[in-house]
Amino acid sequence: MERFRVSPVTVSRALAQLAAEGLVVTRPGAGAFRARPHRPEGPAGDTSWQEVALSADGAAELVPRTVDASGVTVSLAAPPPGVLEFSGGYPHPSLQPERAMAAALARAGRRPGAWERPPLEGLPELREWFARGIGGAVTAAEVLIAAGGQAALATALRALAPPGAPVLVESPTYPGMLALARAAGLRPVPVPVDPDGVRPDLLADAFHATGARVFVCQPLFQNPTGAVLAPARRAEVLRIAREAGAFVVEDDFVRRLVHADAGPLPRPLAADDPDGVVVHVGSLTKATSPSFRVSALAARGPVLERLRAIQVVDSFFVPRPLQEAALELVGSPAWPRHLRALSAELKIRRDVMTGALARELPALALPHIPTGGYHLWLRLPDGLDEAALTAAALRAGVALTPGRPYFSAEAPAAHLRLSFAAVAGTGEITEGVRRLRAAYEEVR
Repeated sequence: MERFRVSPVTVSRALAQLAAEGLVVTRPGAGAFRARPHRPEGPAGDTSWQEVALSADGAAELVPRTVDASGVTVSLAAPPPGVLEFSGGYPHPSLQPERAMAAALARAGRRPGAWERPPLEGLPELREWFARGIGGAVTAAEVLIAAGGQAALATALRALAPPGAPVLVESPTYPGMLALARAAGLRPVPVPVDPDGVRPDLLADAFHATGARVFVCQPLFQNPTGAVLAPARRAEVLRIAREAGAFVVEDDFVRRLVHADAGPLPRPLAADDPDGVVVHVGSLTKATSPSFRVSALAARGPVLERLRAIQVVDSFFVPRPLQEAALELVGSPAWPRHLRALSAELKIRRDVMTGALARELPALALPHIPTGGYHLWLRLPDGLDEAALTAAALRAGVALTPGRPYFSAEAPAAHLRLSFAAVAGTGEITEGVRRLRAAYEEVR
């Protein structure tokens, strides 16, 4: 501490890291000591046999259960030092309620029974909180607590569609959902999205042509386009699905990342669905932290028991301390303050990025400026290679997300998704767009 002028916390974390790497051992009451050198035991094994074992049954599968996480890791992986993160899928730590989360976790740990086994469906109070947020006639008894939106989507897809079945998806759509579907052996079938959300006429055609029984959508601030399903289309989508005997999986992932100029938000589709067509997924993660993985699955009717059974088999339950911390957080005065501050900051960042793009890169088309979420969706000029631009941008010091992984079939054009929430502030947004312009000049 004296030599490097650092805090006791920094020293403690450094020792913990060294202990985790096996370089030191700690002895209570005595101190930390250098560990004995670790020597590998014998030669490395031969794992080449796994190539045969992992692919031998592929010929018997209707749809190969390929696991391609590349579209997800782009938004999860931290860029190299010095590279600005326009590819991130979560708000920067400066936008996260770190103090409020730490206080909530500390209070949760002191709650009576905090480390006991929770109800398999989740804590009743937390289920009630999510049910109130959905609205309509949804009750706590129709809500299951899940470990983040991705896990909830995985449970829903497995519950609703057997391997080999088609599943209708928006086009473009979230790559993580496409990866989940393919990993489950499902066939994603695209249904185009315009600025008013999914097109009902094409949705009806897709149900008729494929016989699908599941449609996955993001009616609010769709990823990546930012579109909001138009009021006239909401009832139409539910009617089309009901007539097809199909479920609508509603991924309501960024409802709490609304911008300050958005105005009143439409209710979740689940709030206007008395017939159990909608399986609703809502999450706290985007508005808090990547590690605050608490979400909800809401459904009505017999499907609820299937969702519950699959979740229990997969993961038993969400750790109780995390559920207790979620209750402490959303019940504290800090929670509405955080949401207001986040809403204001997201609008500022969006406006800075759209302004910088208009000045520096007017050739990139921005068909829709969203009033929620954390990113922009840009169409590149015809003939421009998005992979080449992404590589050139990384060399220039800014990480982008190419558009191709967002399409389940052939992409109609080249696109980019730019996040304005993952960087430290507006200065980095302006600098990142300047670097992107240099990359564009290199490859155009």
